[in-house]
Amino acid sequence: MGNFNTIQAGKGRRSKYKRKPAVDSFNNPLGTHEGVKTVGVDNLGDFSRNSDLCICIVTWNMNGQVSYEDLVELVGSNQMFDLLVVGLQEVPRNNLARLLQDSLVETHELLGKASMQSLQLYVFGPKNSDLFIKELKVDKHSVGGCGGMIRRKKGAVAIRINYKGFRMVFITCHLSAHARNVEERNLQCRHISHSLFSKYWNPYARPAHITVWLGDLNYRLQGINTHPARNLIQRNLHRLLTSKDQLLQEAERAQIFNGYCEGTLTFKPTYKYNIGSSKYDTSYKVRVPSWTDRILFKIGDPDKISANLHCYESIDDIYSSDHKPVRAHLCFKVSKY
Repeated sequence: MGNFNTIQAGKGRRSKYKRKPAVDSFNNPLGTHEGVKTVGVDNLGDFSRNSDLCICIVTWNMNGQVSYEDLVELVGSNQMFDLLVVGLQEVPRNNLARLLQDSLVETHELLGKASMQSLQLYVFGPKNSDLFIKELKVDKHSVGGCGGMIRRKKGAVAIRINYKGFRMVFITCHLSAHARNVEERNLQCRHISHSLFSKYWNPYARPAHITVWLGDLNYRLQGINTHPARNLIQRNLHRLLTSKDQLLQEAERAQIFNGYCEGTLTFKPTYKYNIGSSKYDTSYKVRVPSWTDRILFKIGDPDKISANLHCYESIDDIYSSDHKPVRAHLCFKVSKY
């Protein structure tokens, strides 16, 4: 019967018995755990002209605040990408789609949106690029709780899109807070992965070429106190803190993000800042700075599609939130045989 996970609809014989799926709801195989692979950044300064698809990906916990100037900074001046994917958490009630569209009015238009209260995801493409879309579906999954404040929903929203022949899934999430809730976050990641698009699940469908998670995953630094951590950051030695990062630790323990890649964490931890400044939390809690805001990606078949990461950075010139946004530039090329 061939590869059970990649048979196209209408081909091969269907068994009268339902098999227990060996794939997640994106039809990605569940195999041995590889942890998160850290990849370097190819600092070309511009998107590769030789790529088949280039995507700018941005995540930001807005802390309920927004200004048009911040969104212009968020999108950036280099708009030579094919798609712009923006994942937002703790979004205010403003019409974010319109504000984002205004910042892209000359080049891009909204292709798809998924939202669940304060959790929102947008995909923009070049004008008239809807002609290249063969599929676009949205879904959401709540993990309960509102972060202690109204409209600050925890969970994930996602967009599944087939664009120029690339089957892609984008997921933005906001997971449970506090350093102690590691296992809760792990469980939420697994529930989200298995629940999103499960109503469309088809064992004969082709798996995604590219899956991207972006959001406030809320994993913290563990095993170091705030003052030693801040001292290393102040001396530009924050790379030494990656060994304390819960997300990488849990991936190494085979709990989350099997086979995903992430750029090297060369930027400073993105949380928690005093609003209006670049100083870390000076409240009575004096939180340990952490890389809560992340972008991870997975290639379904690396032999067929190669990826280059041209940028993985925090956007430090935005001060309206206690989080700094994170941006990645990813380019993909189909291998020629």
